[in-house]
Amino acid sequence: MMKIAIAGATGNVAQEVTEALVATGKHQILLLTRKDITKIPFNSPLSSVTWITTDYDDTDQLYEILQGVDTVLSFIMTHSDPENKTQKNLIDAAVRAGVRRFAPSEWATSSFEHLPWYTGKAEIREYLAELNKGKKVLEYTLFQPGQFTDYLCYPYKTSKHIHPFQTQLDFNARRAIILEGSEDARITLTAAKDLAIVVAKAVEYEGEWPVVGGIRGDELTIGEIVELGEKIRGGPFTVERLKPEDLKAGIVNSTWLPKVDHPSLPPSEIESMTKGFLSGMLLGISVGVMRVSDEWNRLLPAYKFTGVEEFLTEAWENKP
Repeated sequence: MMKIAIAGATGNVAQEVTEALVATGKHQILLLTRKDITKIPFNSPLSSVTWITTDYDDTDQLYEILQGVDTVLSFIMTHSDPENKTQKNLIDAAVRAGVRRFAPSEWATSSFEHLPWYTGKAEIREYLAELNKGKKVLEYTLFQPGQFTDYLCYPYKTSKHIHPFQTQLDFNARRAIILEGSEDARITLTAAKDLAIVVAKAVEYEGEWPVVGGIRGDELTIGEIVELGEKIRGGPFTVERLKPEDLKAGIVNSTWLPKVDHPSLPPSEIESMTKGFLSGMLLGISVGVMRVSDEWNRLLPAYKFTGVEEFLTEAWENKP
């Protein structure tokens, strides 16, 4: 039985992955959290695993926690981890404890151009690369699924833990905001359930983990997503096209703004971040940040991913 530690275990993606691991019945799982474990509901489906409260500041405590652990999966929110102290402490403790494998808090894009809120992820990539410079000290992979297909189902929930939030591709209101000339820009869309299952399979994978760990559920252009939305929702979308020079100048000339009410963001910050988030996503998509590679697809060829049209057709069936 393999021992796996999950850091940032109460986050929504972490819970999806944890339940996929629990479902295999093959692992001993440690869930690390800053929260008071006595306040976790007794009837939680994860109550059979071991919860451990840690503030991540005590590296000696982390070292003790990680004794005998084979794999650490990190879901620590980088935007709330000043100077990446938490993840760096976790990595250092993992190396000291002899942990074999580590997955940093990625779970999204292939690159970070125009996405300043992901700066911490870029810094951790550099930290891990420097750690293994010259000699491999810690095996790791960057799990990158692109965008969750589930987000195109807002406001409806299509997975147990992923919190749906409004994006610039709003199937519910039959509208979209795109960057002028970006119709052919490509996005990788992966169902949250597929990510969770692939991670569970990756933990058991006997070969060496690839550093870049792309997970490609499906890949469509912006234009194809809008066309698919019109087909599934039974009518035309209102499409607004914003100029890149305006966005780069901080000007957002759209009649509406998607509300990114992600649970990791304080409610007081959501409104102030909205324009910057929209600008960053539109500009980032145009240069390919949401298009990821397919390393895990090739390493796990027997696994069948859920196509975007299949997923969305089922999710939007009989919806008003």
